[in-house]
Amino acid sequence: MKRERLEEILEQVADGSVPVRDAVDQFRSLPFRDLGHTRIDTHRPLRTGQAEVVFGAGKRPDQLVEIVEAIIEEENLVLVTRLTTEGRQALESRFPEAQFDDDAGTMVWGEPPAPRGRVAVLCAGTSDIPVAAEAAVTATTLGSSVSCFWDVGVAGLHRLLSVQDELADARAVVVVAGMEGALPSVVGGIVQVPVVAVPTSVGYGASFGGLTALLGMLNSCAPGVAAVNIDNGFGAGYLAHLINATSE
Repeated sequence: MKRERLEEILEQVADGSVPVRDAVDQFRSLPFRDLGHTRIDTHRPLRTGQAEVVFGAGKRPDQLVEIVEAIIEEENLVLVTRLTTEGRQALESRFPEAQFDDDAGTMVWGEPPAPRGRVAVLCAGTSDIPVAAEAAVTATTLGSSVSCFWDVGVAGLHRLLSVQDELADARAVVVVAGMEGALPSVVGGIVQVPVVAVPTSVGYGASFGGLTALLGMLNSCAPGVAAVNIDNGFGAGYLAHLINATSE
């Protein structure tokens, strides 16, 4: 339920224009809305201050459409991540006004909050862009100003050093890397803010689908580096936004 709508109902109860019983009926969907296949947490924005997010993978296209329709009835903003081709086609047909990101595999419906502060998102290689883009879209949708720097991995360290000055005013830095996962440690040694490290499943056999990168990041010698799960660009973007938003 939108905060504005909640305040409106309470004000109407206070001035007597809406009976308490009618207000209770309107609040029935406040904790969650049951669609049968999905129970939408309509209380999340009031509880956490952040927009509801839908994980698109594994859901049928018709389920995705029904979920988004239900959220739109309650909220001004919806983010859908990890869209399949079929899911995207269904959502594009139903919500042509929404914004779709090819790299991130996301859909955003509605207008994000005015951006504040800044989050920097870096990725080691071009193959890491989909995960990095998911982090960037997430942080942007939640209300952070985001700057992106692609293909600045340690195999050519001069590429990272060329953007070092541009990281100075970021309140949090998301660093996405596969292979051996070394980039977050390097970035952690040149910035003064938290680094959210994201291992990706990019790499050859001994990368073990991102496990090698994850273990490298967990064992970083640079202070101020914390790792999220493999390929979890959403989690990294969300955390970086919270760091940014609470640093004011």
